Amino acid sequence: MNILIDIGHPAHVHYYRNLANELVQRGHEVIWTVKEIHVAKKLLDHYGFAYTVFPKKSDKIFGKAWRQLQYNIKLYRICRKEKINLAIGTSVSAVHVSLISTVKSIVFDDDDDAVQPFITKYVNPFADALVSPEALKGKRKRKDTIYYPGYHELAYLHPKRFSPDPAVLKDAGLTPGDTFFIMRFNAFKAHHDVGINGLSIKQKLELIKLLKPHGKIFITTERDIEPELKEFQLKINPEKIHSLMAFTTLFLGDSQTMTSEAAVLGIPSLRCNSFAGRISYLEEEEHTYGLTFGFKPEDFLKMLAKLKELLSMPDLQVEFQKRRQNMLNDKIDVTAFWLWFIENYYEYRSINLDNHDFWAQFK
Repeated sequence: MNILIDIGHPAHVHYYRNLANELVQRGHEVIWTVKEIHVAKKLLDHYGFAYTVFPKKSDKIFGKAWRQLQYNIKLYRICRKEKINLAIGTSVSAVHVSLISTVKSIVFDDDDDAVQPFITKYVNPFADALVSPEALKGKRKRKDTIYYPGYHELAYLHPKRFSPDPAVLKDAGLTPGDTFFIMRFNAFKAHHDVGINGLSIKQKLELIKLLKPHGKIFITTERDIEPELKEFQLKINPEKIHSLMAFTTLFLGDSQTMTSEAAVLGIPSLRCNSFAGRISYLEEEEHTYGLTFGFKPEDFLKMLAKLKELLSMPDLQVEFQKRRQNMLNDKIDVTAFWLWFIENYYEYRSINLDNHDFWAQFK
């Protein structure tokens, strides 16, 4: 088959890179398209994927609509030229193109309907298949959603897919055993981020003041870093961030994806933004497995209290690795399932995906 992967965020490169490699190894053709996003392109270059670049995304609502039309036209032409069978990703364009062509669209989406009204109304209903973590059961309007026992982050951070490289410590100026912290701050410019807040600069500085006596601090941001935080800016290549995260003591920030990445690695993570309590997969990671903790901006004092509790916790790393293993016992190698689903796309409806034994093949 000829398969197109459309990238709209740097994290999507990680989601699909193992899948793409396995598809190619099994004789399929994989075509990548990507928005004008520097980090996403850098990651694609690092992993050796050729790709076509679309114009930069707009921060304005009307600008987004105009750009979306441009994306759709360009993607349609690529699909015709490359004779694409399946277009995958969390992609608006892939769904739109599938409505006016023979291309079938598969949307891999892990956000609740309630937190992404645009996607819920204009994308998910029109995908040929909607595939989501089982943590979202009961949170989808679309009744034929395909659910699997896993998280997007387990497509690339499952132990079968990832082993941290300790050489990253030297790149960051660290030595094995050093205590250090990673912080991540978002720009909140996406369509679903209207009215959403993260940590204020005052709150960020308060967290730094609390952490500083315990170890080194590294900050990564979605866009330009505030002048007050410049001295803590992380300066390693983006493909090395997960290895560095695997050795960190704690993760803090207002990012959903990196919070979940830390959680599936068994790293205690604290997140503060308006989405707290509303993201089902993070709620499951928090309340079922105790791997992460979410707080709204108005509950910042509770976040500080939890941070102090974790910093004083004996055998913190040992305890959270136990919690991680508990989670892994229930979940699958997500890439293995995605690969199966794509190769069996035209037959999957005849298979009982609710059968517990079915999932054992992906453990």
